[in-house]
Amino acid sequence: MAGSVSNLEVCDFAYSGKFDELKKCIFSDKSLATKTDQDQRTALHWACSAGHTDIVSFLLDLGVEVNINDDACWTPLHIAASAGREEIVRSLISKGAQLNCVNQNGCTPLHYAASKNRFEIARILLENGADPNVTDKLESTPLHRASAKGNYRLIQLLLAQSASTNIQDSEGNTALHLACDEERVEAAKLLVEHGASIYIENKDEKTPLQVAKGGLGALLKRIVEG
Repeated sequence: MAGSVSNLEVCDFAYSGKFDELKKCIFSDKSLATKTDQDQRTALHWACSAGHTDIVSFLLDLGVEVNINDDACWTPLHIAASAGREEIVRSLISKGAQLNCVNQNGCTPLHYAASKNRFEIARILLENGADPNVTDKLESTPLHRASAKGNYRLIQLLLAQSASTNIQDSEGNTALHLACDEERVEAAKLLVEHGASIYIENKDEKTPLQVAKGGLGALLKRIVEG
């Protein structure tokens, strides 16, 4: 059977949840467990994407490489975090998944959990040692991501885990700049209450108050000035 099954088929079995077919292939030829498709993704990548916990557990118990990169340097943990696969995230971490691994955009799994409002996954990552202040290629932190989207509970979580409020991205924007620009009122208030400066200028020489819309700027100024 090994000779009749392609790498693409094995990856498809993993993504489609065809556990019995996958097991038959791999028991026939164990090397298929780590073969890659045209995107350099393995069966583990695809099982994480689709949320097939049984297949993920099977592959991890076989000892497949947990930190393998696809052609965009996404690890299985990147994929599971982005897709919201909480149980799989736990399984990957238990097998030694690197929490602060970066893809070609410089993003860690926590960046995606923050931007997609995956609260429980972000909590798991942080409790296991993910860096809340890691920056991607645009010098954005997970807090930048969460603030731009107004993901309030996630912002609270990051702040509780010592996320810095005043890191500037490649455009000079802090998380507060982004929250103000996107009219995330509650997020902006929370950031200011936790020390975000209303005076830092971005590369356009604008402070968060100057990019704020409506009455948000005045509201934030009142919080700061009492």
